[in-house]
Amino acid sequence: MAQAVEQALAEKRHLIVEAGTGTGKTLAYLVPVIRSGKRVIISTGTKNLQEQLFYKDVPFLQQGLYGNSDGPRLSVCYMKGRNNYLCRQKLYELTDQPVLSGLEEIEQYRAIAAWEKNTSTGDRAELAELPEASLLWHKLDARAEACIGQKCSQWERCFITEMRRRAMESDIIIVNHHLFFADLAIKLQAEGAPDAGILPEAAAVIFDEAHELEDVAANYFGISVSNLRVEELARDVEQALQHHRMLSASLSGALGSLRERAQFFFSLLPSGDGRFAFENRREFLEENGDEFLGLSQALTRLAGELEGLAQKPEEIFNFVRRAQEIQVQLQFALESDDRNTVFWIERRGKSLSPQRHRGTERGKESSFGGRTNVFLQATPIDVGPILRECLWSKLECAVLTSATLAVGGGFEYIRQRLGFEHARESVLPSHFDHQSQALFYVPPDLPDPRTPQFAAKAAERIRRLLAVTRGRAFVLFTSYAQMNDIYDRLLGEMEFPMLRQGDAPKTALLEEFRLTPNAVLFATSSFWQGVDVQGEQLSCVIIDRLPFAVPSDPVVAARVKAIDADGGNAFFQYQVPSAVITLKQGFGRLIRSLHDRGLLVLLDNRILKKQYGRVFIESLPNYRKTTEIGTVEEFFAPDSPTT
Repeated sequence: MAQAVEQALAEKRHLIVEAGTGTGKTLAYLVPVIRSGKRVIISTGTKNLQEQLFYKDVPFLQQGLYGNSDGPRLSVCYMKGRNNYLCRQKLYELTDQPVLSGLEEIEQYRAIAAWEKNTSTGDRAELAELPEASLLWHKLDARAEACIGQKCSQWERCFITEMRRRAMESDIIIVNHHLFFADLAIKLQAEGAPDAGILPEAAAVIFDEAHELEDVAANYFGISVSNLRVEELARDVEQALQHHRMLSASLSGALGSLRERAQFFFSLLPSGDGRFAFENRREFLEENGDEFLGLSQALTRLAGELEGLAQKPEEIFNFVRRAQEIQVQLQFALESDDRNTVFWIERRGKSLSPQRHRGTERGKESSFGGRTNVFLQATPIDVGPILRECLWSKLECAVLTSATLAVGGGFEYIRQRLGFEHARESVLPSHFDHQSQALFYVPPDLPDPRTPQFAAKAAERIRRLLAVTRGRAFVLFTSYAQMNDIYDRLLGEMEFPMLRQGDAPKTALLEEFRLTPNAVLFATSSFWQGVDVQGEQLSCVIIDRLPFAVPSDPVVAARVKAIDADGGNAFFQYQVPSAVITLKQGFGRLIRSLHDRGLLVLLDNRILKKQYGRVFIESLPNYRKTTEIGTVEEFFAPDSPTT
């Protein structure tokens, strides 16, 4: 793999490579990157992998390549999204005129103010005591929409400015996919403005965990307009005007009108839980044109009032831009006929049941002031042409890598979805002996997982399997409803400690699982990937069903419709390959080292009975396979060589 990456960098060619778990992907691309002498951006799927690269892998290579000599030091920068960093200007404005609600926010404010005096990075990760869902931090972070750039009085001392400086001086810049595509979207919107974005030009980009790129790119190339976004604009304007003692009766009236119009308009949007397609936009606009016009006029009024201020502070221009941007995007979401865009609505709030998209956490709760928030969304159906034009054609070299990119031994699916053409390809097998290390069991007698009878039978089979493995298992589900149902059925029926996603933060659950003998973790979504538990503590991974994307999800449904309308077969070209990659991710939790041994279980026997099941089996590593529970018991017998 290192030789392939070295060749790609030297010849300025794109490369796509699947390298199995444990093959050393990160070292394989880091060595040629360091030797190339070029500036390279490495984009990862998670912050955890960023931290591994920065704090473990790069220092290891520094020592290995140069030792303690006076040789060259690696110039490396580690960057997160802007909302991870403190905005000093916001903090100072809050200091002058604190607007805090409750004792908890006052204590958080004091902690942040004291920390700001000593931190060199402004990274909120240094504030271990700050709650993950801190509303105060949201008021103080350095997100782009509230930034006025070089015109800010704190520009030279800004943590984002310092991060940009470090990036310009670095040869290796480590980011995550969300930051990379947020930065790319900002640059595209700014049409080449010199201050746009924070990532410098680079000779190459390495995308690790590249199987996530389509969903992340679609998110940032789309738009999202909500009552929450309008409320945040109104709140920021109000606080700034109060700080500068410029909040007139006229401006108060404009803000009040905007809030009232926004809340009323978004309450009129079609109702439903979670995510659903907005198919009747034309009819909605005909019926509610006056309310849409009223919200648009309220945004125009606010922008006009702000522009009319004499000797206005610099952030006022930013507020005007934000109001105009909301207005334009709202019009696009309601009136555009772009055929490569799906328009949909998402309602989030504490009273709603989250809707899930193939196990991903797209339905996280979000509420402002205790009310349901409504998001009007527009997402590209096919990001391939967009990426081809604005990214792949602009890069000298792009390397896509992951342990799960190939389907049926090839890359046709990922190339088509990402518009990734003219690239060299390589599938590198893992050095694990999957035949002896893992047993793959599919029970042939369970009912179809889509039937009402499945849950009871599945719970009973899980109980029997966990008795054989003595716990030590992940039980992974494609939906929260199924997870909770099975968990409740087994609660009190097993002697092993049972942990469940949602009962504690992810990191705390993982730590408890590692430290608790014979523990069983019931989980969905985020535990399918990026989780590493080595050794006997994790000896079994059970998956309830083939992880097909929820067909009613508006983005999935639009992609299916577009492929079929173009003469393709969406089931075999999109739905099956997507599920294959997700299944490979889930099963990848088990064998993480040469010494790991264990059982893989898929309770969905459609993999044996349906024509498409062969694609799944051919895409998985060469596990030893069985349909007999007796073989499972033998695998874990005390005298078994694999125990």
